[in-house]
Amino acid sequence: MSAITPTPSAAGLREHFDRVVLPLWRGPGFNAALRLPFEALDASGAATLPAARYRAMACARQLFVFSQAGDANHCHTLFETLRHHFLDRAHGGWFYSVGADGAPLDTTKDLYTHAFVVFACAAYGQRFGVTEALDVARETSALIVDRFKARDGLLHAALDVSFANAASGLLQNPLMHLVEAWLVASEATGDTAFDTAITRLVEAVARTFLHAPTGCIAELPMGDAGNRLEPGHQFEWFWLASRAGARLGDSGLEEALGRAFVFAQQHGLDPATGGVAAALDESGQVIDATQRIWAQTEYLRAIATHGESAVRDQLAPQIARFAPRFLTAQGWVECRDAAGNVARADMPSTTPYHLLTAYMGIGV
Repeated sequence: MSAITPTPSAAGLREHFDRVVLPLWRGPGFNAALRLPFEALDASGAATLPAARYRAMACARQLFVFSQAGDANHCHTLFETLRHHFLDRAHGGWFYSVGADGAPLDTTKDLYTHAFVVFACAAYGQRFGVTEALDVARETSALIVDRFKARDGLLHAALDVSFANAASGLLQNPLMHLVEAWLVASEATGDTAFDTAITRLVEAVARTFLHAPTGCIAELPMGDAGNRLEPGHQFEWFWLASRAGARLGDSGLEEALGRAFVFAQQHGLDPATGGVAAALDESGQVIDATQRIWAQTEYLRAIATHGESAVRDQLAPQIARFAPRFLTAQGWVECRDAAGNVARADMPSTTPYHLLTAYMGIGV
């Protein structure tokens, strides 16, 4: 991977994050009584939306963000709160959400949630030397492999509270984030079992979700009705493949995702604004033109870490298009429609993870 030389505009992204975004979630975005991040703030950044639930995944993402920010005290609080509110001591694993009173609300065992618990606890444990958090990452990983097991090396996206019945079909997105989590856990613990698990999983993903003509990873298993190709996820997989290296095994994903990057860039990018569309069909037609901020950040990171200098040269111009459209003095714009209108005005507590991981990939 080529070294990234931050441009002034790239450095400005991180300055905005540290000065504007992080304080939102230390202040108005944090419920001091429950010691949990609220789900979202309004566009002003001053008021929370009505608190109907709190998700374990949101708490975990904030744990990761503040770990990278070096805020040990806030991280210790989030780690303890994560275990206090969301750990299912009766059946094992983690509840999806709790209600406004802090009691379990949705008790589904969600793979996406479990992946982010591994991801955040590994990062937190490594950053501050918290062996208990590394143990949580290892134990949750072992539970995932044992209890979420599905066919052909894959994992169920969701199960009921006792892990007895599948609650949804197979999905690529939680598998992608589990790869991300295991990459962090491998680095944090030095345990090669994570590397073996990554290889096994990416090979299974390639067998089931790879759209061979484009190299894209589809949202559903190939052949399923209503499938779609999300440009943002192609850019995200492209980054993960660069991190995984030899751990991609016999998946063929390095070559495939190189083609997927080109396909997503050609068909999923608005040439006028640089906005990344939410979804394409298998021919490259836009089927959801919504421009979500996370897809824009994944594109920035993929550009910055691309092996070709001609692609990396696109970073500064893309930042110049991204920043004024999606960053504000109060925080950010979560979604715009194809015409550029704000399609979602609130600011979810999960989005700082997307911003920060992109900026770290850029090198700021």
